[in-house]
Amino acid sequence: MRRTIAKRQTYWARLFLLTIVANLIFPIPIPLDLLLMAAPLALMLVPPMTTQRAPSEVGAPVRGRWVVLNSPGSAVPSHGTKAYGQMYAVDLLHPSDEQAPSVGWGVRGRLPESYSSFGEPIRAMKSGTIVSVQDSQRDHRGRNTWPLLIYMLTLEGFLRVLIGTSRVLGNHAVIEHDDGTFAAYAHLQQASATVRAGQRVHQGQHLARVGNTGNTSEPHLHVQLMDRALPAAAAGIPMLWPRTVIDPTHSDPRWTTGRPKATAQPAFPANGQIFRTTED
Repeated sequence: MRRTIAKRQTYWARLFLLTIVANLIFPIPIPLDLLLMAAPLALMLVPPMTTQRAPSEVGAPVRGRWVVLNSPGSAVPSHGTKAYGQMYAVDLLHPSDEQAPSVGWGVRGRLPESYSSFGEPIRAMKSGTIVSVQDSQRDHRGRNTWPLLIYMLTLEGFLRVLIGTSRVLGNHAVIEHDDGTFAAYAHLQQASATVRAGQRVHQGQHLARVGNTGNTSEPHLHVQLMDRALPAAAAGIPMLWPRTVIDPTHSDPRWTTGRPKATAQPAFPANGQIFRTTED
């Protein structure tokens, strides 16, 4: 059933893109705004997957001191959608003392290497088998100006969805755990993967490095648990990181969003909270 849904999503997206290309080559009397409405409406007919599984205890995918954003500890769905198996997904990057993100007006973003999170090691949250790994996409510059942010949220994001999940996630890895859950690690640095498909990995093993690939404004790690390997057909599963400690005195003002909503997942860091790991 879920595989059928994923194929249906891909079918509608590719059909829409083909329609636009054909209309550019052989103009037909169909308003472009109707075409722009057609694909989203078609995709809305395909309901996202959901699950009622209990939270799974796993290890943190990073080491050291990090801040969370787009967290299920603040609201669920954490990223505003159940699609792509990201109902309980979370984004991680290094904390900062800045009061607000620095956003300018230029058209040339920051180099990914200028962000401290870039290149940080990513660890396996749980032992399992590598299902798939992709790390060939290049790391793009930051979308740290208003023109670039608008571009990312409109044309760039739209095209990535049309092309497919791999362009939304960027370089990514998927691991199947022994309990039947799957973990996806997204936005990996180009050519940083240290594992391959079919390889057995243990919890805490180095998988790759934090990059800036896919639909992202700055280098960070996007991680999620799912009920199957294909994000486009998966339902998100809640996770817990018992071997982490939340800093009770400091938070990152850039990402704090106030009190958690009623839908928030208990016992998970909220937006802007800083945590450190107690694992080696």
